[in-house]
Amino acid sequence: MGLKDANANLSRHELEHLGAGEVGYIRKMRADDVSRCFPEAPRMDPGLDLWALFGADGTPILLTDNRSSTFYKAAEDELRTVSLH
Repeated sequence: MGLKDANANLSRHELEHLGAGEVGYIRKMRADDVSRCFPEAPRMDPGLDLWALFGADGTPILLTDNRSSTFYKAAEDELRTVSLH
């Protein structure tokens, strides 16, 4: 059975929760884009590069200016990490 066949057997609910509590996504962000994902974040210099950790379902977990901190938090939460570009 190929990957395509395996995915055809997943319900929408199962697909939405795939990787929940197991996978964390790390993404580089510009400060200008932060308010969309982290509405409670304070205003920052527009050109600032930041790193964000998200749960598999897109839930924001951490925002930092230190990439290593995202990996530390993911390990603390026992999440396998995947980088998003």
